[in-house]
Order: sequence, then structure tokens, then C-alpha cells
Amino acid sequence: MPVAIVTGSDSGIGRATAVALAAAGCDVGITWRSDAEGAEGTAAEVRATGRRAEVRHLDLDDPRNGPPVIDELADALGGLDVLVNNAGGGNAGPFLEADVETFERTVRVNLTGAFTCAQRAAQRMVRDGTRGRIVNVTSIHEHLPLPGSSDYVSAKHALGGLTKAMALDLAEHGITVNAVAPGQIATAMTSNEDVDPRTIARPNIPLGRPGDAREVAAMIVALVGPGSGYTTGASLIVDGGLGLVGPALGN
Repeated sequence: MPVAIVTGSDSGIGRATAVALAAAGCDVGITWRSDAEGAEGTAAEVRATGRRAEVRHLDLDDPRNGPPVIDELADALGGLDVLVNNAGGGNAGPFLEADVETFERTVRVNLTGAFTCAQRAAQRMVRDGTRGRIVNVTSIHEHLPLPGSSDYVSAKHALGGLTKAMALDLAEHGITVNAVAPGQIATAMTSNEDVDPRTIARPNIPLGRPGDAREVAAMIVALVGPGSGYTTGASLIVDGGLGLVGPALGN
């Protein structure tokens, strides 16, 4: 069976993606930073589909933690075909008051951590001759800025650039690298975890509501499937049209 690793899969988009990949036939490696119970809940959902799940702790505040965890999960599951770099986060605050320590931490987690995980995954894929798939979960803020979020916007813009650079370097090995850029999704990050997004009015988003994490997961599953073998270096926006009106207006 194909093997997928999804970082930050204890809740939200990561959890939905892990379950969707399992439903598509993958055994899944799950990582968590602060919610062990959530990660075990994800693993239970994966196993309920008949697929295997392995769970490991991963704190990308030190990006050097990434490669050994990727190796542990791949070894436990017997290979690696798909990596979804989903772990991340950010902080809100005016640029004039931002401190360098917070800025650097956001970049470490969102960018450098994604780099170290993806590099180790790609090294294994090349070694094993696997024509693998890597998906980096960025944000609509990969493309458009948001006031008061200079660290997060910078990190996600950079992750979009890294996605393109990786796609070029790994194409000769048959490995595709793409980004999925969500807008406002009903997750813990937006204080809407476990809420039906269709019950939440967002009149300034063209589709009138936040997104469901499963809608982002569906895009990721499509990108790692056989029908997307000719797609690489792309960033697919899943935002209900938010980027058309501007993210500052869509909240």
C-alpha cells in the first residue's frame, strides 16, 4: 500500500488530510506537537478505514527534529510515497511592534521545518526510486498579504517559493511538488474547530462561508493521485473566492 506522512495531523486540515488519504488507500504517518490525544484520534480514524497508522511527536521549533521523525515513520510503515507538510502557525501583531524572536520562530516552523521534512522525504524517494508526491500547505497569504501578520505572510510567501524550487530540482526524479493555499477554514486556528462551516456566515467571502477542512484535504488527495502526475510547481488556492476580494476584507 502507498505510504503518506502528514505533519501536524492532530487536528484541522492535517487530520482531515490524513483520514482522506487513508480512505484513498494510504497507510499514514501522523505527527503532533502539543495534542497527543488529537493525534491518537486521527490514528483511530485512519485505522477505521482499514489502513495502518503510526504516530510520532514532532516539534519543528527545532527544524532538525524533522528528518529523524520522517525516517521513523517511513521505516515503521515500510516506505514513503507522499509527504504533506501541514505543520505550521503564526502570530498576529503590528509590524512596528513585532520582535525578531517571534518572527524567526514562525519562519523556522513554517519554512525551515517544511524544508527539512521535505528534503529527507525526497532523499528517501530518490534512494528508493519512488516517483513520489510532496504537497506543502501554505495559505492564501502565500499570494496576498494580511495586515498585522508580517511573520506568517513572509513564511508562507517563502514556502511558495521553496515549492517551486523543489519542483524544478526534483522533476528529473519524477517527484512532483505542489502547494495548496487555503483561505479561511473552519479549524482551531480560526476558532471554529468542529463547526459546520455552512452554518457560519461570512458575507465578505464570495461563497459566503468559511471552508471545511475536508475540502482542502480533497484537493491534496487529488494532487497526490495518478491523475495529477503532470502537475508540479503549482499553488492551488482553496479559499471560496477570498483572494478575489482581498483577505483583509474577507474576514
